[in-house]
Amino acid sequence: MSFRLLRAKVKAETLKQPEPLVKTADLDPRQNYVFGFHPHGILVAGAFTNFCTQATGFSKLFPGLESHLLMLPLWFRAPFFRDYIMCAGLIPSDKDSASYLLRKEGGGNAVVIAVGGALEALDSHPGTHSVLLASKKGFIKLAIEHGAHLVPVYSFGENEVFDQVANPRGTWLRWIQDRLQSIMGVSLPLFHARGIFQYSFGLMPYRKPITTVVGKPIKVEKKEKPSAEDLDALHQLYMDELTQLFEEHKGKYGIPEDAHLDLL
Repeated sequence: MSFRLLRAKVKAETLKQPEPLVKTADLDPRQNYVFGFHPHGILVAGAFTNFCTQATGFSKLFPGLESHLLMLPLWFRAPFFRDYIMCAGLIPSDKDSASYLLRKEGGGNAVVIAVGGALEALDSHPGTHSVLLASKKGFIKLAIEHGAHLVPVYSFGENEVFDQVANPRGTWLRWIQDRLQSIMGVSLPLFHARGIFQYSFGLMPYRKPITTVVGKPIKVEKKEKPSAEDLDALHQLYMDELTQLFEEHKGKYGIPEDAHLDLL
């Protein structure tokens, strides 16, 4: 095969790769937003790449918006690493930090929350589409209190870049992992993938595409003290919108038609 044909083949294969960040609707930069990111995956790779760097063109797709990914406060206590993640726009995952951005006049802030948190990482296995959401209402309350519109986000391929040792609920391994997570706040999934110079074992992620689809915004009316009914209604609407987002786009990214989103 000639060099010209080889280059054309490589270019054609590159063009077949899906876009890493997909927009389904315009977002008004005068408004603040709460992005619900799903699934967490092992290392939240899609969220970091798309919302903490400009590698996939976030500012071009959503001009006027500045994204901030929430991360466990524990990591902000580590010298040097703290400075690195702050330069990328990450903020501690506590209410005060998120509220500081959502209170700003003029809008233009998008707070990105991996709703399932560290616990969801323990369910991150290739081929699974499970998200911890059924009882997660803290981000819903945050959005209502500040009148920030909710945006469901699903990252296709997030669970495919690492393998994890089997840990079904009820096994001794899962019991230990759940126990450690409840004590430390950090989950410890036993994951592996490929190495740098070989592809049989290592901690480098597999070379598989991750496509993060940003859904349509859900308008939220500001209420300083939302009732339980307000939370339940908006939470149900959010789950419906996330499910619809998954169903509409799953076929584009190799997910079987009979596979559905599992809301735990």
